[in-house]
Amino acid sequence: MLSDIEIALSAKMDNIKDVAARLGIKEDELELYGKYKAKLGTEVRNKFKNDPDGKLVLVTAINPTPAGEGKTTTTIGLGDALSALGKKCVLALREPSLGPVMGVKGGAAGGGYSQVVPMDDINLHFTGDMHAITAANNLLSAMIDNHIHQGNELDIDVTNIVWKRVTDTNDRALRHTMVGLGGHINGVPREDGFMITVASEIMAILCLASDLDDLKRRFGDIIIGYNKKGEPVYARELHAEGAMAALMKDAIKPNLVQTLEHTPCLIHGGPFANIAHGCNSVQATKLAMKMADYTITEAGFGADLGAEKFMDIKCRMANIRPDAVVIVATVRALKYNGGVKKTELKTENLDALKKGVVNLEKHIENMVSFGAPVVVAINRFGTDTDAELDCVSQVCKKLGVKYAMSEVFLKGSKGGIELANAVLEAIESDTADYKPVYDIDDTIENKISAIVTKIYGGKDVQYSNKAKKAIRRLEEFGLDKKPVCIAKTQYSLSDDPSLLGRPTDFTVNVSEVRVSNGAGFIVAETGNIMVMPGLPKVPAANNIDVDNVGVISGLF
Repeated sequence: MLSDIEIALSAKMDNIKDVAARLGIKEDELELYGKYKAKLGTEVRNKFKNDPDGKLVLVTAINPTPAGEGKTTTTIGLGDALSALGKKCVLALREPSLGPVMGVKGGAAGGGYSQVVPMDDINLHFTGDMHAITAANNLLSAMIDNHIHQGNELDIDVTNIVWKRVTDTNDRALRHTMVGLGGHINGVPREDGFMITVASEIMAILCLASDLDDLKRRFGDIIIGYNKKGEPVYARELHAEGAMAALMKDAIKPNLVQTLEHTPCLIHGGPFANIAHGCNSVQATKLAMKMADYTITEAGFGADLGAEKFMDIKCRMANIRPDAVVIVATVRALKYNGGVKKTELKTENLDALKKGVVNLEKHIENMVSFGAPVVVAINRFGTDTDAELDCVSQVCKKLGVKYAMSEVFLKGSKGGIELANAVLEAIESDTADYKPVYDIDDTIENKISAIVTKIYGGKDVQYSNKAKKAIRRLEEFGLDKKPVCIAKTQYSLSDDPSLLGRPTDFTVNVSEVRVSNGAGFIVAETGNIMVMPGLPKVPAANNIDVDNVGVISGLF
């Protein structure tokens, strides 16, 4: 079989002007980035603002494993299948980060015959949004250090600056750094560090802002650190928000591309779900809902991360609700959760599958508790046996949720018709009744506890002294009445990546609590989570190359 990049490069794409025209968008309303990419600005948003909203479908998954689940591939295939059934459908996806692309996880443009294209552009520089986010973030860092160097009128405590620099690369050497070395001319020495761009507050703000004015206001609300009295210092006190917004004036506009089968797709924003809130931009999702009868979007990693944050953060802020939730699962990944080694997943093992399928059960129960109809997409592989597939089906029947086989990787839309019909049936036969996990006005501890006990299945939360002190400070300044974004491992329902399946009676350890005030949520870091990943022993970058006419190879 051809590789993903070979399939993508051999595809015949429609001119993006024709893709837009099918949505009712004129050529002069597009900001073109060549023949196959365009940005949609305020003119397009205003054009559709009074149109009714279509149905919204959220795609999520079980906890990810090295065996892969195919969530983005399934999302794209579902969209193509709905289009094949004659439904007006638009996808709303996240932008890939260069960290995973050059590291180990890979890109975020789907795979096989369910991809968004141009796949190579999307997975690399695309329209420059990631670079703009990086520039805006690091401009604020430079202005902080310059303010201190020029006399520190705001009396910023250099030992209590919480704002970090960013780069969109996995680079463990930058986790902890020193800046300002080399004498007075080079600034004031202090400890600093880098996050990966997609984990930054600027990324979160981009994905939650309603427009450019809201983006600028949120930039001003960023807390960069504290003064020597212990009071928060805001980015607006440095007069940084205007220039930051200027750098983001194009990045805030959603990007329009297409699938291999020409279904329109808005790709915009890409926060990590294990560190940040893991959902594409509010602007792209809401615009897609105006332009289509069915919008298919996804949330990062397992349902305990991206989907929970979609429900408890994005839905609150955007005032949207999913009409159905699709949970992607594979027999291989469930056997891995049952203790089977990655090298032995092709062999039938019903005992391990029955042991690992409890992970799927928990995610089903969680999504049902949010009040949305649930459909399980069983992403079928050639090594799955009938007995194994029946085992997963029986779990779905027991829990009273619809399910369907999906073979979109190999067959494109034809492999997603069963899933598309199941989703349509769920939307038509069941009524969504959105219920968040916690009251936003509750205490920080109670909100974290609600997620840990109700969503993860844990029994308790343990806080470090540093986290306790941070919570008290947020309460003191009235910054506690916000949603909570828990940063934890994606590999387990707990904060311990080695606890697979459906662990119980575990304690989640909160090491740090901080506020992303511009984004509008509180971050609780748990376990050994890192905001700057590192590259593996053999990075994916080792296999990527380009020839002298610009054709890329090795990109998955």
